[in-house]
This record gives sequence, structure tokens and C-alpha cells, in this order.
Amino acid sequence: MSLSIRNQLPGTVTAVIRGEAMATVKVHLSGGQDLTAAITLEAAEDLGLTAGSAVRALVKSTEVALATAPVGRVSIRNQLPGTVTGIATGGAMAAVKIAVEGAELTSAITEESVGDLGLVAGSPVFALIKSTEVSLATA
Repeated sequence: MSLSIRNQLPGTVTAVIRGEAMATVKVHLSGGQDLTAAITLEAAEDLGLTAGSAVRALVKSTEVALATAPVGRVSIRNQLPGTVTGIATGGAMAAVKIAVEGAELTSAITEESVGDLGLVAGSPVFALIKSTEVSLATA
């Protein structure tokens, strides 16, 4: 199956914390980072997720925010350090490519944000992803 989701990060489930309706799934990415996904309990059960399950974390590019420094006390669980490798602009929006350890991410942000953050190829950034915006797929 082909997907339009550009950001597909391979990893291994390290923990599944089940709640009444939702589960938080901790994933150790192939590049060494840790990621948290908040998915429905039903989805976690349908996928058969347990510690050791191989997964791909899927994140739409519009759900990847960027910061030029680590963000302190914030509810966003996922902050992946990386480096801008390229920027494609087109009117109001820009696609920013970011190399993170073991993978590449794409962030769709406004051209205004690119300018405000002073982003150019080689800029260090932190990709910010809310856990509720991470979907999981099994192999």
C-alpha cells in the first residue's frame, strides 16, 4: 500500500500503557530516539501491539512543528533534534526537509515561519510532534 504520509519512521514498541479508551505507545526509533503515540485502545489491540512489536510511526508533514531550540515545559511529548537539509517554497507554504538520526522528516510550515525562524540548509532544529498526531502501522 502506498501512502501520502511522507514521514514514516521505523521502530520497536517498548511499552503499551492502556487506559479506558486510549493507549499510549512508547516506540524506540531505529535512529535511537524515543517517540510516544497516543492511539485508541481498540487500535492498539487490533494491531496486536506489545513490547517488541515492529512498527512504523506515521506523521503527516502538516503535524510537524519546528523550533530552533529545545522547548521546555510543554505538553508536546515528541521533540526530535535534527538539521534542515532543504527548503522548498511555493507561495504561502514551505516544505522543510529535516535529517534526524536514522531518518528524514518533512515539515509543512508557512514561508513566514521559515523567515521568522531564520531557517536555511544546515540550521539545527527540533521537530515537535504531539503524541495524538502519531499513527502506527505494523509490518
